Amino acid sequence: MRPKLVTATSLLALCLVTTAQGVEINQNGANTLRDNLTKLLPEDLAKSGLIAVKPAGTRYEVIYDLAKLLSKADPSKFAIKGLTPFSTFVTPLDSGLWNIEGDNKFEVSGHFKGPDQKPTDFSYSIASLVYTGVFDPAISYLRSGTSTAKDIKLTSKSETEEVIASFASMDQKLSSTDSAGGNGRIDLVGSGSASNFIERVSGAQMPPVEIRADSIDVEAKVNGLPAKQIREIIFFILDHADEKELSPENSAKVKGILKEAFPLLASFSETIGVSNLTVSTQVGNGGVKQFGYNVAMDGPSDAMRFGFGMNAQDISLDTPLMPPNYSAFMPTSFDLQLAVPNLDFASLGDALMAVDFKDEAPEKSGEEMAKKLFRDGRLAVEFPKISAKSGVYDVDMTGKIEGRVDTEKDYSMEATILARDLDKTIAAVQELAKTDPDLNQVSFGIMMVKGFAKTDADGRSRWDISISRDGAIAVNGQVVKEADGLDQDQDQGLEPDQEQEPDQGQDAVPAPPQQP
Repeated sequence: MRPKLVTATSLLALCLVTTAQGVEINQNGANTLRDNLTKLLPEDLAKSGLIAVKPAGTRYEVIYDLAKLLSKADPSKFAIKGLTPFSTFVTPLDSGLWNIEGDNKFEVSGHFKGPDQKPTDFSYSIASLVYTGVFDPAISYLRSGTSTAKDIKLTSKSETEEVIASFASMDQKLSSTDSAGGNGRIDLVGSGSASNFIERVSGAQMPPVEIRADSIDVEAKVNGLPAKQIREIIFFILDHADEKELSPENSAKVKGILKEAFPLLASFSETIGVSNLTVSTQVGNGGVKQFGYNVAMDGPSDAMRFGFGMNAQDISLDTPLMPPNYSAFMPTSFDLQLAVPNLDFASLGDALMAVDFKDEAPEKSGEEMAKKLFRDGRLAVEFPKISAKSGVYDVDMTGKIEGRVDTEKDYSMEATILARDLDKTIAAVQELAKTDPDLNQVSFGIMMVKGFAKTDADGRSRWDISISRDGAIAVNGQVVKEADGLDQDQDQGLEPDQEQEPDQGQDAVPAPPQQP
């Protein structure tokens, strides 16, 4: 679980699709706001009282009665209690924007039956949810917002499993500015944090598991989001949801909107940090003092770079399932960073615009789209950093793999591996081999690998590894495997351009007599 940057407050704000008609607060304005909020709902829901609006001093009170959504539900299959109406207050501004604010709490419980018809009881509560924000009806989204939730609890119990989860608090912030390019695009910055997360899971067929974290922090940033175009796409879908087939005019219209929306963003980044994460079970405990996750995408639309990574510090594991002699080989930290460069979203967008969605997709359409995204079908994966460290080893690796999306054979790799205190690693393996003789082969293998290494100025062993598309392998410039074709010829004891002599079972042409 993690705190969501788009909260229930944001979802409510997305309903506010009307524009401000001055700042006068009256019943006519309330009716207009209500009609705008309900115009996209089915007629029966629009008239059910799901959304009501009334003047409240210098603002409007929007009342949501979500119980109306369940009026036709079969109580034997789904029932909920405590779902009382809640309010969001809306104040129109002279600028055409809206201030929104609310202070609510929730405590609901109920039961439902899944596809297997087995009942599950659930409960959900928030002791306090306070939020404020500024909503822009031109893009149907928040320009800014903050929210604070306290004492969040969730339970679920069935015949086979029980889950209990809670957060002490959640805080979230959102801000935005118009993108430099304009045209309805915006830049968003969001952050969120949660404290004292606890989740307990138990079941008839599994021992109890408890997961805890002192804090979870999220940072996210999106540049160049086409908010205006996304709004138009949503409205178009809602307006034509009942049509089995789009007319040529509407098909051209939606393609025009999509074309204007591409690229869907200029850049994106998100990081998540978890502090003091622990997992406790009957068979042992584990933990990480700091765990991090990151994802990012940036660059021009015809050469974007997607990156992903995770890292952990101060890893611990205490379980009788791991023999004590092996505990030294458990990593105490690791860092994994991967990237895919040169993603051509511009060509992919052009290809999608050329597709006739009424025709059946050809068998190779997916492959052709992949060749647009990965230019000419060529795929590269970079690993800027892969590292692992324990009490007996310290290894770093960087490099790049290149290949094709339509085959697994045509690839190449360039990599550098650095290892510190390799003799310490060999000694640890040899000590372990005293109780597990099979590890003698591992020790011997590491010593052989060490023979290929160079020594850097800082004392680390280095291996520069090159694997060519023809299968040749070199380590620190020394060829350890010839190219596939050449290697096969040499196995037969022939030069590459030498013809093979006929087998004994074949008719051979007699050699001419030697000249005296």
